[in-house]
Amino acid sequence: MKKIDWYILKKFFTTFFFAIFLFTVIAVAVDVSEKADDFVSSGLNTKDIILKYYIGFVPYIIALLFPLFVFIAVIFFTSKMAVRSEIIAIIASGTSFHRMMRAYWVGGIMLGFLLLFAVNFIIPRANEIRTFFEANYVNVNSTYDPLRPHSRNIYFRIDSFTYAGVRNYDTSTKSGGPFFMHRVKNNQMIYNLRSESIRWDTSIKKWQLQNAFERHINGLNEKVNYTTRKDMNFNFKPFDLSHDEYAKDKLTTPELQDFIHLEALRGAEDLNALQVEEYRRFATPLAVVILTMIGAVIASRKVRGGSGSHIALGIVLASAFILMDRFSTIFSTKGNLPPKIAAWIPDIVFAFVAVYIYRKSPK
Repeated sequence: MKKIDWYILKKFFTTFFFAIFLFTVIAVAVDVSEKADDFVSSGLNTKDIILKYYIGFVPYIIALLFPLFVFIAVIFFTSKMAVRSEIIAIIASGTSFHRMMRAYWVGGIMLGFLLLFAVNFIIPRANEIRTFFEANYVNVNSTYDPLRPHSRNIYFRIDSFTYAGVRNYDTSTKSGGPFFMHRVKNNQMIYNLRSESIRWDTSIKKWQLQNAFERHINGLNEKVNYTTRKDMNFNFKPFDLSHDEYAKDKLTTPELQDFIHLEALRGAEDLNALQVEEYRRFATPLAVVILTMIGAVIASRKVRGGSGSHIALGIVLASAFILMDRFSTIFSTKGNLPPKIAAWIPDIVFAFVAVYIYRKSPK
């Protein structure tokens, strides 16, 4: 790393974080004006609103637009350097265009890793705070409310050959009943379990069955066992039985992967939305690097329109990236587009764009 690299990196990071700070202030101000009535009706004071909502909202909104603000920041400060003929001076000093781009690579990769760690581990915890507040004080008429008990009948598949169901399951008490479970092999039932009730025991982290009957069936032979209490270590937890529309946003990546595995075993219908979210958490940080290189190449050329033309072109490309990302997600969740392809399409397309404009750029 030479002095010129540190000079570019300093401009890169100061411009980016200043832009993020300004946008966050604007986003919070707009959000406050939209939710002012909800805040008043909630009865919470300013401190509670900050700790129970905005401490989760701010990381969420920053992560949402992180790649686009990297892109705009790169275009802004590089265009200023080009207008002041700093790029020409760097090239005239004997530094190649390829060598000058090293600082952009380093800055893009550093911010990409920062976003990678955030979206996989930090943002889900922030979303727990944000979504809990929205569900209870903003979207009070939505179908999901963690404070309101839900009683419903649930039927699901535990694995590829085991099926279960519970009637009158209450999400607040984490209990219901009666409960049944069937295990099938070669189109024949080999095991049946029934109980009057099922309840999650928080002390031992297991399901507790009351008055359970077990039937082991082997052809014409059958063995029946009865117990007043039976503790079972099923592969599903109370979270899996509660319908949480914010589930994919609140789970860290390891938790999301486990949840997707269980949902796949159960034959869930909304699996594509979960898989798109999983793949996007790795595709979006790479988009930071790609957009950094595109912005640097576009803005490094001194043009008659100055910074304005560069920023205008950047906004057009950013809009195209957002539209492509939204359309690919819709085609996957509502159609037959594979989730992995849907999550990586914007990165693949813009990677080709980056290579093309780099080869065409004057050096």
